Amino acid sequence: MQLFENWCVGFADALFSFYDAKKKGGNKCVSVLDVLLKKAQALPEQPGVYLMKNSSGEIIYIGKAKNLKNRVSQYFGSQNRHTLKVLRMVENVRDFDYIIVSTEFEALVLECNLIKQHTPKYNILLKDDKGYHYIKVKKGEWKMLYSVKQKTDEPDVEFLGPYTASEYVSSAVKQALDVFRLPHCKKVFPQDISKNSRPCLNYYIKLCSGACCGKVTQKEHNEAVDAALDFVLGGKSATVSQWKKEMLEASENLEFEKAAKLRDRIQAVEKTSQKQHVVSLKYKNQDIFGIASLNAKSCLSVLRFRNGDLVDTDTFVFDRIENIEDEYTEIIANFYAEHPDFPDRVCVDVQLENFSFLEEYLSFVAKKKVTLYHPKAGEGVTLVEMAKKNASEKLARKMAYDDKKRAALIELQEILQLKDFPGYIEAYDISNTNGSENVAGMVVFRNGRPSKKNYRRFMIKSFEGQDDYRSLAEVINRRINEYHLNEGAQEGFGVKPDLILLDGGAGQVNTVKEVLERRGFDVPLFGMVKDSKHRTRAISSGGAEIAINDNRSVFNLVADIQEEVHRYAITYHRQLKKKRTLGSILTQIDGVGEKRAKILLKSFKSIDALSKAEVEDLLALDGINETVANNIYLFFRGENDD
Repeated sequence: MQLFENWCVGFADALFSFYDAKKKGGNKCVSVLDVLLKKAQALPEQPGVYLMKNSSGEIIYIGKAKNLKNRVSQYFGSQNRHTLKVLRMVENVRDFDYIIVSTEFEALVLECNLIKQHTPKYNILLKDDKGYHYIKVKKGEWKMLYSVKQKTDEPDVEFLGPYTASEYVSSAVKQALDVFRLPHCKKVFPQDISKNSRPCLNYYIKLCSGACCGKVTQKEHNEAVDAALDFVLGGKSATVSQWKKEMLEASENLEFEKAAKLRDRIQAVEKTSQKQHVVSLKYKNQDIFGIASLNAKSCLSVLRFRNGDLVDTDTFVFDRIENIEDEYTEIIANFYAEHPDFPDRVCVDVQLENFSFLEEYLSFVAKKKVTLYHPKAGEGVTLVEMAKKNASEKLARKMAYDDKKRAALIELQEILQLKDFPGYIEAYDISNTNGSENVAGMVVFRNGRPSKKNYRRFMIKSFEGQDDYRSLAEVINRRINEYHLNEGAQEGFGVKPDLILLDGGAGQVNTVKEVLERRGFDVPLFGMVKDSKHRTRAISSGGAEIAINDNRSVFNLVADIQEEVHRYAITYHRQLKKKRTLGSILTQIDGVGEKRAKILLKSFKSIDALSKAEVEDLLALDGINETVANNIYLFFRGENDD
């Protein structure tokens, strides 16, 4: 490891050396590190925030300091004191800016805001892909309750939220549906009610009341939905306590049927709650932080308890934490920048020197008292160990998965005789229907995994009709143009791929190869060949085929890439085709052309939603006058609409 670190130091120093000017008597070699160190030593000895930038002026790291001069100078002094992660960052620094503040506390607040705004590459960014959740309440004759990820434009629908604890929303709604025996299916009432149909399994295991078979009345069903919503929003502890009182009152009044129904609900809640009660919590609202490290990676696990229940878990994997004091503070502060649902107490698995400082920051942002705590015994230790165990298991699974992917990429490199490791792969596919809606999709696999933020879509512009060869040639030309415009960027078109794969054989490969050679874009190129059943069969070099069936890991990797790029391209094609079809329906309306059709579809999303719009809704749109609004209304409703 020491030899490797020494090599990194030597490589960094060599990389930074350049000729700044030529003077009489010879050349004077000035190191970028020397220039940056001199600038850093001129900084004031005051608190502030510093922003490290690369050669393109892009911010790649943001940090805070009690003393700007001392902290920033450390980066450009002796490189032997740096960890590999810091070395990688410093290698790319070509300039920095700074902002002076009055206190270190202000520096922390500003640092968190700037990190959230710029998302620098070398900061630990605690982003997850779960997103927000909503509770969807469908009104009308027959009410329904759902947990959804997105709000939609629908009539007679109310959305409650958003909620950051997505697991909690999903499980709470599911539990409410179970307890109140409401439908889990997608049937629409009253259309799908048939007294002659047989109920599903949920009815027989007492998880559904069988509304689709006429087993309950509309009034009983709607009352159950209202009660379920109160249960989700009001908290089950308070609801169950109320039910117990009502059950005793019903028993005393000899209302045994009502008491039995309440008893069944209480038992259902207790049964579904068993898995959530991990321990008997003294602190009902708290977050537990635990970190585990293995080799070059660390994993953070956060357990979130609300009202005594484990409502959500978050795990994040990032480069190994080396400086616990600085990096853990940054992690906790930035976690709550993205997850603003503050608890009363935050438990961490290490003792930090700046406990009171970080506690003050959390309370300031939360606008209430938040206690930061490092447990040494009792319930807190149990929970912290649970969080650390979750982090360890997550990290072990991820690293095992990454090792498999890396092994497959190494084997792919050997099979294709590539000079460089194919860590960044781009794949392309063309999709059209007899030449119409001719599009291309580009997907990116980074270290064997899809990098969806780097996916790109293309509409073929240079010709009309069906010609996959010309389409690919156009797309690759445009891709190269974008590379030259964005060269040096860390993401997107500014990254030069290690390997390009095309969904096709020798014809596609040879066409694109001519483009690459003519443009001087030196990237290995191969095709992904399918068999008669549209399944991956081999790799094409443009002259011969390379069999991969005998190498299971490489075969699976290439098949995943080919399937993903095909899915991405055809999905885009279908979206355009659907828009064209819907647009052609709308242009049949007097006064609606392509421009107004686009406005209508953008606003109402679907023909069904548009058909239910009132004239007032249509008049609220730009470009829709009263005559056109009436024409649209009459087109869908008819002149005799009531």
